[in-house]
Amino acid sequence: MESVLRYLDWTSVSLALLGGLLFLFLMESLRLSSSRSRSPPGPKPLPFVGNLPQFVKDPMAFIRSMTKYGDMCSMYLSRKPTIVLNNMQIVKEAFAQNGAAFSGRPFVPLMNWITDGYGIVMVTYGDSWKQQRRFALHTLRNFGLGKKTVEERVAEEARYLIGEMLKQEGKAFYPLHPILNAVSNIICSIVFGDRFEYENKRFAKLLEIMNQSMRLGASPVGKIFNLLPVIKYFPGPHQTMLQNAISFKVFIREAVEEHRLILDPENPRDFIDAYLIEMSKQESKENSTFHEDNLIMSVADLFFAGTDTAATTLRWGLIYMMDHPDVQERCHEEIIRVLGWDRSPCMEDRASLPYTYATVHEIQRYANVVPLSVVHETTEPTQLQGYHLPKGTMILPNLTAILADKEHWKYPDTFNPENFLDEKGQFCKNDFFLPFSLGPRVCLGENLARTELFIFFTSLLQRLKFSWPPGAPPANMDGLVGTVRSPFPFNTVCRSRETTH
Repeated sequence: MESVLRYLDWTSVSLALLGGLLFLFLMESLRLSSSRSRSPPGPKPLPFVGNLPQFVKDPMAFIRSMTKYGDMCSMYLSRKPTIVLNNMQIVKEAFAQNGAAFSGRPFVPLMNWITDGYGIVMVTYGDSWKQQRRFALHTLRNFGLGKKTVEERVAEEARYLIGEMLKQEGKAFYPLHPILNAVSNIICSIVFGDRFEYENKRFAKLLEIMNQSMRLGASPVGKIFNLLPVIKYFPGPHQTMLQNAISFKVFIREAVEEHRLILDPENPRDFIDAYLIEMSKQESKENSTFHEDNLIMSVADLFFAGTDTAATTLRWGLIYMMDHPDVQERCHEEIIRVLGWDRSPCMEDRASLPYTYATVHEIQRYANVVPLSVVHETTEPTQLQGYHLPKGTMILPNLTAILADKEHWKYPDTFNPENFLDEKGQFCKNDFFLPFSLGPRVCLGENLARTELFIFFTSLLQRLKFSWPPGAPPANMDGLVGTVRSPFPFNTVCRSRETTH
């Protein structure tokens, strides 16, 4: 009799659990149905996980499919809808014409876990963000951003990069580290006041940490963490991201302490000095946002933002040049005709190098390194295209759709610099070229990125010829997709142009 009761108890518990799960599933399905009826159309989400399985399976195919639901659609990467803007006109209406209402940042569990809510990039729209961004822009300009001095630094670093690559001349090598080191040295010279040699093992480890964190953030574990942040209490790859973030903060904190020891308030040398001086000025203010935690994360934000997207674009550029040797040769011939072998390029040369300048733009367009930009959030209840959007609605501009809009690009689906050339072969600006977003959240380092991409790319093609190693498999053109779309690891072979000539 006792065994029968025990059996019945287990049966009752199992039935109760099953009934509870079915009830939760039913309630979630009803909630989803209600939510979808109030939102723009989009792919059908699953209860609890939304469209996350579709996104993880093939991110670029999923992003490209958004346009079939209209100029404005919805997707669910969690239990809340994210509104996707597939049209340039709607993006301008939201971010440029109603910037304050669309310039928030949502709470992203993974990012908050790593940043503790400090910094510039992922901080929500408000007084703290405004103060930090305004200070960063002002200080970066004071230390050369947008001036000739930065151009000279990039040109000098390009020479170091060429020398580093020529150490591997004629051999297949992975170009990630030298490109990351070169690009990061520009923002390092502004933020830390110094550059780092390519042989510096500690800095190489830091760059490896940064690249690993970006890859992990783009992997399924990053998406799952944002859906189920409770996993932070369990072991897994996400713990590596936290340890990497801690290591990165330790590096920055040590640099801050070194700056503090020899700080001259009358002669700031770099961003860290300027921030320490501002902290001192505001220490009497009770609610000052200038404190060490914000300094550490602001430096981290500038380092990541000033390194990853530009370095990733240059790596895609090498892939496109190896895939399109005719474009590479035409760029080289134009560069040599205008600059010769020895003169370093500068931004004034853009008008004299229309094909090369168009190629740089086409690399940015076709590489599409931020396919959905960075997520925004409405800061107040607002209207867009007839839809009511409550405060806290997540918004994503579909840059993939805008950069491949068939109505506004001559060759939307292929790599072709003619997209930026007129019938006379002169560079032609396209208003649908939007790699840096727009509005109050426009990329903080847009001018720096433009300078780096043009001077690094032109310098490399002036002196080097790139080709695939013999027997190399075709590159996966979709790449690894997170916030940034980066190429899978690849090898290249470089040869000195002076040798080949």
